[in-house]
Amino acid sequence: MVTIKEVAFSLGVSPTTVSNVIHGNTKEVSPRTIARVREKLDELHYIPNMSARTLAGNFSRIIGLIIRYPVMEGKNAVQDPFNSELIGTIEAEIRKAGFFLMLYASDNAQEVLNVAHTWNVDGLIAFGMGAKECQEIKETAKMPVVFIDCYFLDDENAYNNVGLKDREYAGKITEYLIEQGHKRIAFLANNRVGVDFERWSGYCQAMEKHNLPAVEDSFFMISYGDTGIQQTYDALYARKDEFTALFFASDYYACLAINYFYDKGIRVPDEMSVVGFDDNIFARNIRPKLTTVQQNAGEKGRIAVESVIKMIEKKAAFVGNIRLDAELVIRDSVKNIT
Repeated sequence: MVTIKEVAFSLGVSPTTVSNVIHGNTKEVSPRTIARVREKLDELHYIPNMSARTLAGNFSRIIGLIIRYPVMEGKNAVQDPFNSELIGTIEAEIRKAGFFLMLYASDNAQEVLNVAHTWNVDGLIAFGMGAKECQEIKETAKMPVVFIDCYFLDDENAYNNVGLKDREYAGKITEYLIEQGHKRIAFLANNRVGVDFERWSGYCQAMEKHNLPAVEDSFFMISYGDTGIQQTYDALYARKDEFTALFFASDYYACLAINYFYDKGIRVPDEMSVVGFDDNIFARNIRPKLTTVQQNAGEKGRIAVESVIKMIEKKAAFVGNIRLDAELVIRDSVKNIT
């Protein structure tokens, strides 16, 4: 591996000059020298020694991303289309800003907390955390932290977070189903905390607004894993005549349901209307195309990176709790039965 001293010797300049160019401290370096150093660094394929940079500057240029993600049969966090878009954007934005990404995904809350406490990173982005984990990370983290898609036990305005107006837009897509004549609507999700609780609450509020029952019996908890999903859909199929429409808290489960009903000879939307939430690649490629709520995973990632870097560079001490708007995307999976 080429060292700074070797680069400096080959150019006839001091190691300090080369180091300043590498680290962007070029106020006292001439443009010609900067160009020569950068050209030589490229020529020699110089790679910065991250350990040395950390020791010398008391910083790592590393931003950590920790993800709380449930264990499912044969699947991991990166396979989820929402997560992959989010992670891809975060990595690209971090790299563009001259930082590096460290990624850790686990379903174990204590593992996630241990990582948050022990990583030597300049800043941390935490995605999919429960409210208790968020509170502990906020109270104990010694670096800037930005959460994504989190809801909190205490004052949510005390957190740096990038999320969505989940309750509002879940209410809007429920209202759309009601406008299309649907009064018997089931809600399906794989949990009822955080984001999915907010979407359930939006559904309930819209139903109650129109004096329609949003009873516990209308909620189906989707079990994890292929076997659990199959069992949940079998239970739904046994009660299919009780509902004219299904609202899934994510497109992934909505699209699986459309395929499940197809195999059972149930046509969507003629015999059952289906809506989702996210507008991921599944929603755009399933047939019929899925009516859903479109959120921009990439924008969440971009804002999260921008926010944590502002705090790392002392340009902002606090960025606050940001809730983004979304958009209803009306496609082909809902039948008007008025």
